[in-house]
Amino acid sequence: MRVHVVSDVHGNARDLARAGDGADALVCLGDLVLFLDYADHSRGIFPDLFGRENADLIVELRTARRFEEARELARGLWADVDRFAAIEKAVRKQYAELFAAFPVPTYATYGNVDLPKLWPEYAGPGTTVLDGERVEIGGRVFGFVGGGLRTPMRTPYEIDDEEYAAKVEALGEVDVLCSHIPPEVPELVYDTVARRFERGSRALLAAIRRTRPRYALFGHVHQPQVQRMRVGATECVNVGHFAASGRPWAMEW
Repeated sequence: MRVHVVSDVHGNARDLARAGDGADALVCLGDLVLFLDYADHSRGIFPDLFGRENADLIVELRTARRFEEARELARGLWADVDRFAAIEKAVRKQYAELFAAFPVPTYATYGNVDLPKLWPEYAGPGTTVLDGERVEIGGRVFGFVGGGLRTPMRTPYEIDDEEYAAKVEALGEVDVLCSHIPPEVPELVYDTVARRFERGSRALLAAIRRTRPRYALFGHVHQPQVQRMRVGATECVNVGHFAASGRPWAMEW
């Protein structure tokens, strides 16, 4: 059995269409939407609406952790635009292309920048969407936890720690624990390029220590200090920034 795993697709439909080649199934750990490409500020919903110069500035402010100034800039730009209508229109355009690129079968959960309410409209019969749910793939039990935790970035699918922990608890014991964000381990949550700690989940870390899955797979941190490490009996793996690499992470058994 061979399964390919991707995360942080961020608009890379071209490589997503090939991500399942040679695999029995594809697992996607979310962040399909490209709102703003921090490597190329000309790409994404934000620069499409407000231009490259404003994208450069907001990235500079966020990277410097000047979040209130970044929000003030954004408020001014959005003042004369129907924010929700504009974003939903752009996201729908991306989702139409991205979901059409998924191979059959695909098992997917949400990232923190995704809009879960739209997924049922675009997920075809070959795509199974899971959040706080389990599924058997090739004789192994995979558990999925979507979304992220609250941050100053205020991305679309951030939830309270208690709600997130309840989804983790609902999975019980699994062979492969799949989430968008990492467990709360310093080496796994630190982004070496952004030079900051992203939010990881203590509930995920507690579940790993308690239930000892074979693997814990995640993304979210684009340039992690450590991509792979063991926590007890569990191999914890950041499957990579698919938008940049175009390559899935593979597991076989």
